[in-house]
Amino acid sequence: MRVFKPESIRNVALIAHSGSGKTSLADVALFDTKAATRIGRVDDGSSVMDYEPEELKRKMTLSLKIAPVEWKDTKINLLDTPGYIDLIGDVHSALRAADSAALIISAEKGVEVGAEIAWNSAAEYGLPRIIFVNKLDRENTSFDRALQSAQKMFGKQVAPLHAPIGSQASFRGVVDICSGIAYFFEKDTITTGAPPDDMKDIIENYRVQLTEAAVENDDTLMMKYLDGEAISADELRAAVCAGVRNSALIPVLAGSAAKNIGVQLLMDTIVEMTPSASETIKTMKDLDHTGTAALIFKTFEDPQRGRISAIRVFKGTLKPDVHLWNPHTLTEERIGQLLLLRGKQQEALEALPEGDIASVVKLNKTHTGDTLCQDKDHTAELQGIKFPKPAYTAAIEPKSKSDLDRLSTALSRACEEDPTVHVSRDQETAETQLMGLGESHIEITLERMQRKYGVEVTKHNPHIPYRETIKKPAQANGRFKKQSGGHGQFGDVVLEVAPLPPGSEETLVFENKIVGGVVPREYVPGVEKGVREFMQHGFLSGCQMIGLRVALIDGKYHPVDSSAQAFEVAANLAMKEAMVKAMPVILEPMMRVTIFAPESFVGDITSGLNTKRGRISGMDSAANGLQIINAVAPMAEMMHYATDLRSITQGRGSFTMEFDHYEEVPPLVQKEITEAHAATRAQAS
Repeated sequence: MRVFKPESIRNVALIAHSGSGKTSLADVALFDTKAATRIGRVDDGSSVMDYEPEELKRKMTLSLKIAPVEWKDTKINLLDTPGYIDLIGDVHSALRAADSAALIISAEKGVEVGAEIAWNSAAEYGLPRIIFVNKLDRENTSFDRALQSAQKMFGKQVAPLHAPIGSQASFRGVVDICSGIAYFFEKDTITTGAPPDDMKDIIENYRVQLTEAAVENDDTLMMKYLDGEAISADELRAAVCAGVRNSALIPVLAGSAAKNIGVQLLMDTIVEMTPSASETIKTMKDLDHTGTAALIFKTFEDPQRGRISAIRVFKGTLKPDVHLWNPHTLTEERIGQLLLLRGKQQEALEALPEGDIASVVKLNKTHTGDTLCQDKDHTAELQGIKFPKPAYTAAIEPKSKSDLDRLSTALSRACEEDPTVHVSRDQETAETQLMGLGESHIEITLERMQRKYGVEVTKHNPHIPYRETIKKPAQANGRFKKQSGGHGQFGDVVLEVAPLPPGSEETLVFENKIVGGVVPREYVPGVEKGVREFMQHGFLSGCQMIGLRVALIDGKYHPVDSSAQAFEVAANLAMKEAMVKAMPVILEPMMRVTIFAPESFVGDITSGLNTKRGRISGMDSAANGLQIINAVAPMAEMMHYATDLRSITQGRGSFTMEFDHYEEVPPLVQKEITEAHAATRAQAS
């Protein structure tokens, strides 16, 4: 592929709800631009873009792909993103590298939740957007219904640029509203002509909508329109182009990727109306004193080829075998081979110009979101990528010793490839915990790990870190006496236990109240050690005890047989005896939950939290018509809340969750936990 100047480059993120035909559209664009010799199909597994085994199995895009095409002396980098909500991280990666976004919506269903979420993300990045209504050849479809869906969701700046010719099985072309020219599609051939006579009213209605949206941002045209003067096709098109570039107008196009109708006109619109790479670069003042500046926006881990990093050059020209500086890691990186990737195909590049996108192989210390600069003296760290936080956690265990040996590497590379995947190690239970945006997200990640690195694991709910404490003071004696052939073992203690005041963050306050030396000083540390060891495993559930004040108030010793170890055992026995009297209870971790959702779902959300023993602590309003619901709920009830909230809100809700405090479990829950622990102990013995 030849080298293009920034003004002839368009970087466009394709965003959609899953199943809207976004990837099929990219496959058709590859064919129409002669970058592919045939049209790939997602349904039959022949797609150029979706080729990974997990994608072929599910018939859906699971990771960001790049489809570079040449169209009318312009290079268009189509960034094909996943439409599934769990994989929104790759949408953020694409939006950060793009200069505009094209939302693909299905004519059958209009704007669905995945489209809405991706749209809002594109708005956060300040990207100009266009809409393509796909699948107009299907049954039960309506361009007008899809248009109204978009206008209702995104506002009055959404206006039709196309009107479809025919509908459903008879859909055969579109009319350009600005020019009034009709485009007819027949077996990958386009002819132009006059619109059908029966479309006059539809075209006029759409032209009014488009004109009113366009003149909103042009005072001269607005006065002309209000005075009843005619606005020419050229004036209208210029106003639409200006409106798209400053995000004040959203044109809606029509087509069918399956029949290759309208895809070429979509590429025409991208070339004509969306901003070039040079326009984006000009707005980045922090690059004024920088030589080369590029951003890594996606990392791919390939078992054979190693790490492949998708890169967008914002300033300068990138060439192989040069050294660049990473201001985030404060390390130098050598740029090896530059590749243009198109599905499985790859093409070596001699240079990557300003504004363009390609891939770099085998970067060692540079990760997704990092900047690469010319050198230490010409640095400007570009804005990184803000990824959503994990909302679902699973505990995983390797199936075999060989899986264990490979697990660490596989997890590290999974996190590198997908920054929305996190890994942690629970120090209390020694569990490896894998965190992601949902249950399906974790399942996909584990499938990839098995395919790429041969690692098989089982997953289950993480261990709940319950705690125990007591509710009233108690006193008990612990006596350990053992006689053997030589020296015996003897220790005798009286302990007084009491709960610490509510809100105390102390696990244990140990006091030595011995007077008169009935327990010599050198044995007191053994007593404290015995208390702490007992508290590590609790009395009811095998979980750690917290919030105790324990005092050594009396005891006995033997001048020959006593030892620190004997007093340690005696203290453990005394604690066990004291628990019978001290009313021990189990505490559960309570999580502070912040939920963001449309107001229409607030009632169902609060009802759902009530069934999970949650408590609403407050509500507030947020941007985009969302409500913020603050609540406290038990961790044990929130394990699958990512799935529950998605079901309640049709995917429109999100939440964050963090530990808040410990709280006594209800009696019935305590009984269940205690019985489960007793059964586990019995099975182990």
